[in-house]
Amino acid sequence: MSKELLNYTQNRELSWLKFNQRVLEEAQDESVPLLERMKFVAIFTSNLDEFFMIRVGSLYDMVHTDAKAKDSRSGMTAQEQIHAILTEVAPLYKERDKTYAEIKKELHPYGVCGLDYKELESQEKKYVKFYFKDQILPILSPQIVDANHPFPHLLNKELYVTASLKMDNKSMMGIVPVPQFVSDILCLPGHDIRYIRMEKVILEHLNLVFPKYEVSEANYICVTRNADVSPDDEALEVTDDFRYLMQQTIHKRRRMAVVRLETANKLSEETQKYFCEKFEIEPNQIFRTKMPMKLDYIFGISGNLPEAMKRSLTYTPFSPQNSGHVAAGNVMRQIKKKDILLFYPYESMDPFLRLIKEASVNPDVMTIKITIYRLAKKARLVEYLCAAAENGKEVTVLIELRARFDEQNNIDWSERLEEAGCRVIYGFDGYKVHSKICLITYRSRGEIQYITQIGTGNYNEKTAAMYTDLSLMTANTAIGKDAAEFFKNMSIGNLAGQYDYLIVSPTSLKQKILYLMDEEIKKGSNGRIIMKMNSVTDVDFIQKVSEASRSGVKVDLIVRGICCILPGVTGYTDNVRVMSVVGRYLEHPRIFSFGSGNDQKIYIGSADMMTRNTEKRVEVAAPILDQDIRRQINHYLKVMLSDNVKARVLGSDGKYRRKEQKEPYIDSQNVFMQEALQAKPPQEVPEKIGLLKRIGRIFSR
Repeated sequence: MSKELLNYTQNRELSWLKFNQRVLEEAQDESVPLLERMKFVAIFTSNLDEFFMIRVGSLYDMVHTDAKAKDSRSGMTAQEQIHAILTEVAPLYKERDKTYAEIKKELHPYGVCGLDYKELESQEKKYVKFYFKDQILPILSPQIVDANHPFPHLLNKELYVTASLKMDNKSMMGIVPVPQFVSDILCLPGHDIRYIRMEKVILEHLNLVFPKYEVSEANYICVTRNADVSPDDEALEVTDDFRYLMQQTIHKRRRMAVVRLETANKLSEETQKYFCEKFEIEPNQIFRTKMPMKLDYIFGISGNLPEAMKRSLTYTPFSPQNSGHVAAGNVMRQIKKKDILLFYPYESMDPFLRLIKEASVNPDVMTIKITIYRLAKKARLVEYLCAAAENGKEVTVLIELRARFDEQNNIDWSERLEEAGCRVIYGFDGYKVHSKICLITYRSRGEIQYITQIGTGNYNEKTAAMYTDLSLMTANTAIGKDAAEFFKNMSIGNLAGQYDYLIVSPTSLKQKILYLMDEEIKKGSNGRIIMKMNSVTDVDFIQKVSEASRSGVKVDLIVRGICCILPGVTGYTDNVRVMSVVGRYLEHPRIFSFGSGNDQKIYIGSADMMTRNTEKRVEVAAPILDQDIRRQINHYLKVMLSDNVKARVLGSDGKYRRKEQKEPYIDSQNVFMQEALQAKPPQEVPEKIGLLKRIGRIFSR
């Protein structure tokens, strides 16, 4: 571990918590519509849940396996990191609870009322009691805990109503799982949206659940379990079938160690000690929260609002637009003439889907090959790939079953693809395939030709309307040949392939990025580096950024989340600026720009500058060769760097601060929405049909 490095780096976990705090700031922003603010509270909560399941979970594992190991970017042991995390999280809980309460109060005048039982009107209380006795009580599975009834296994992130029970001078714990198959909320009769959460309904009627007992200390709780099960580390002797291994992984995740306990009400000293013993946790792993532990229902409420109310409480509706660079008609023909760049979610994913659909029926197309990391629950892409296979095309799908929390969905899709005749392969032991690349091979005038798509985001039709991403479609022969070589190497298990244009991890991506940075370092103060990504943790990259800064190179990093490099540290990162944008859409593109003017080199791809991406994943980035697309990307970067509404600037102290707000006010995401709305697609150019093709069509009638 380099001591010099510690002068300008910070811990990745604490950096992530600062990112999530910026998500909470969106919930506190009064310019954001009220229900959208509540959604940001829900996103903050979901993010924090996953953080505890994965990052905190892995740190607890490290405490037991390598307690003396130190983080290279902060010099902290795993135990020290856990202590720092729990210390940082405690005030975030209070801030979140306060934010939730304020938004909830502001929603009341609109008739959107989340209520406690004591706030219900008398008729509503009668309705709730009748509903509970008729619909909920018969399906509950309550349990006491005593010598004959052992403490049950509590499922990860599920709610349980608990109470102290007493009968015949005997005390015991009572536990009631909140059923997973009923609604999270009970909506009350009337025109307004008045509701009470189901755990509160059950808690209020515990006397009916445990009729022979004296009930006290009623509460509801939720445990968070370590979910950092890496199948790379599992013993593969369980089975040779990788799908089955992943199903075992999902099952194991549900039973792993508790890393956090959330409670609605304060625990007595005796109950706290009881839970600490049962869950094998320390008191500082217990967090009390005054807001719901599950907020998924918020998204359902916003979807069921009357139109007039929706206009007041949610964002102005925006649908991904037809690209200003894609005409109606045949997409393959347009790509053959000129590279196309799609910009999600401002532009629709539809041209890419049309491309696959066209390829599935085009008689000249021989093969379609694609890597898949995450898919939507409903995926037209899969239907088109299946249709292609059924039409006699050779379809190869490299699907990553280890996409965390999407494993089961990917297992299901892999089975559907295989049933249709697609060739499905699953990547490598120890290396996740995270690349987003698709290759269509066709024959034209006796020659093999290619159309290649390379993106920064998943082939997920749902997130393509929620995440910002870039998708390049090109007929460049050299890139196509590289893509063909890439898929051949994936099929034969070769991670060390060599490519002329594409840069691929784990072998060449980081090396090429560092080489291009060295080229800028040689230019000194004339050098220029701009990069946009989700996270920065890779130590080699961080050290190279510092070297560039010390050489006078101006470095701009647009990093949405974790950023372990501290900018503006005298003598190390004086010429480095780091900014982040958190807004309506999740920022997701990975862009690498070196130099300026005619010498500028631009790549887009799937990799962040994280060690896991550069060394432990298969990632692909492609050069941008088309001058018009280079101008598009430069415009995009310029607008992002000019954002002074949603942008935050990272300081040398590790804190994010708003930019000074002055006219013109630039909200980059809003700028891109307006540009997409104003764009006009080009006119479709009719296909020129040669004499031989005309004759062929005549005889085929």
